[in-house]
Amino acid sequence: MGRMSPATLENVVRKALRYAEGQVIFAFQGGEPTLVGTAFYEKLLELQKRYNTGGVRIQNVIQTNGYRLDSALLDLFAREKFLVGISLDGTAQLHDRLRVDAAGNGTAAAVEETIRQLQERNVDFNILCVVSRDIADHAAPVFRCLKKYGYLQYIPCLDPFDGSRSQHSLTPAAYGTFLRETFDLYYQEFRRGSFVSVRNFDNYLGILAGIPPENCAMRGQCAQNYLIEADGSVYPCDFYVLDQWRMGNINEDSFFKLEKSQVGAAFRRASHSLPSACHSCRWAFLCWGGCRRDREPILDGRPSDNHWCAAYQSFFAYSYPRMQEMAKTLYHR
Repeated sequence: MGRMSPATLENVVRKALRYAEGQVIFAFQGGEPTLVGTAFYEKLLELQKRYNTGGVRIQNVIQTNGYRLDSALLDLFAREKFLVGISLDGTAQLHDRLRVDAAGNGTAAAVEETIRQLQERNVDFNILCVVSRDIADHAAPVFRCLKKYGYLQYIPCLDPFDGSRSQHSLTPAAYGTFLRETFDLYYQEFRRGSFVSVRNFDNYLGILAGIPPENCAMRGQCAQNYLIEADGSVYPCDFYVLDQWRMGNINEDSFFKLEKSQVGAAFRRASHSLPSACHSCRWAFLCWGGCRRDREPILDGRPSDNHWCAAYQSFFAYSYPRMQEMAKTLYHR
């Protein structure tokens, strides 16, 4: 859909701040959201100040490949306290195999330079690593390379909706092995007193302490979200920017109207059903069936079994005693 026009951006900000209560999060991803340019984000901030008449707390978040970001944009992230997600797939060798520039050259060095500049400016950032088959086969070196950054997210590489496979496709067995090996290292850091945050593991510890997960993919039911494309079209989830799930357009509709969208309600309702196996599963209280995207295809309004079910079952059986120990230490001192 190209780049969002100033008029559409203004409608997003104005209507979001009219709708929000207490807090609103503006999260930018792509494609590559830094290609829109620094002026776009300067305009965003101007609009946020203009329309935030109710004193709502605003958080700006951006997910970027971190490739050659200019100093003006980095300065803006620092000044306006953006939370920045950087895509970095493990070691330089692995990253360069998976993420190349237009000339086919690896990009790890450029991304690491961006990270250095973020650190120099005291910008809060985390690392997002996509767990492809290559990454899963190198869990230990990937963790050891990334742990210095402190805050890590691992997300499994997704196949298309039609289930077609590629050289990067991840199997449940490989993902289960990756989770187990990564947890071993996560636990070792904890025992050394040098805790490294791994988002999904952190959330499991929180669940054991009675804290609901902040990651919607770990709640078992889809929440009310608004994914807005550059043309203003609104969808319920960034995994489902598909014609059948178009809820409306922010240039024409308010968030109050979008909240009542029957399309959005149908989308969320399909996530409420769990496979029968989940009802008797020992680990249901940690998993709750997982993300709807991992339970495709949805048939007659009911999701299928989670594609990663075997991976999670093996992981929970392997890690649960140590997760209990960590949760007790962290939350019940």
